Amino acid sequence: MNYRTILVTLDIDRPVKPITNAAVNLASQVGARLIGLCAAQPLVSPLAMQAASYAATSAIQRIYKDLEDRIEQVHQEFRAAAAGRVELEWRAEMSAPTEAIVEAARAADLIFMTAVEGAHSGDSYRNADPADVTLRAGRPVLVAGRAAEPIASGKIVVCWKDTREARRAVADAIPLLSLAQDVIVVSVSSDPDASLRKSNADVVSYLARHNVRARSHISKSADETIGLLQFVDQSGADLIVSGAYGHSRLREWVFGGITRFLLDESGRNRFMSS
Repeated sequence: MNYRTILVTLDIDRPVKPITNAAVNLASQVGARLIGLCAAQPLVSPLAMQAASYAATSAIQRIYKDLEDRIEQVHQEFRAAAAGRVELEWRAEMSAPTEAIVEAARAADLIFMTAVEGAHSGDSYRNADPADVTLRAGRPVLVAGRAAEPIASGKIVVCWKDTREARRAVADAIPLLSLAQDVIVVSVSSDPDASLRKSNADVVSYLARHNVRARSHISKSADETIGLLQFVDQSGADLIVSGAYGHSRLREWVFGGITRFLLDESGRNRFMSS
């Protein structure tokens, strides 16, 4: 696949220029157009506004107006940072950011976002939840590290386990893997066997047929998650590619070990598919 459209989400309370520059840089490399999206929701519901007194209604209207003004400011900063560099589209939503992203994902091949506070970003009125987005959007999600610098394409580590999610992630990440100088497909097992080696070899071969030069690495560890995290720490990878393993339990997402780590590790660039 190719990325023809990238959806970049702009947090209303964070600097616009770093994430915009990183998104434009990526869009330029892969030949994609860029959709900028800023969404936030007032803390006051429409029903509360209808029931409020005149004085309270005036205050509530000011809350809405301030939010609209801030979203427009984000729009102008986005346009200024990206002007003339790639094809642009702008979307603004007065709604919960996670819901807005999930809805807009249908128009894009890739979602590009930041998540400074990890898997659950706290204020759902102003911040998107990367965990929810990853598991609901039906699109791969690239979560930038806290600095939101341009995504380097030197070394990419593919966290491989033969699951549907990991297979999806490898296929979805091909446009990024094609840019890398070094791609490592890593598996961890307490007892590596011929089947595991064949699995890794198949992935390396699959990537080669998509013009991605990759190499296999198999680590032995009693704990697969700990072993994988140790390899990632030592690798100096610019980007980590992984399947996102999770399911809903009474409206709460429950994640596997590596997925939880990647969602919470805000210092790294992470690419996840579910």
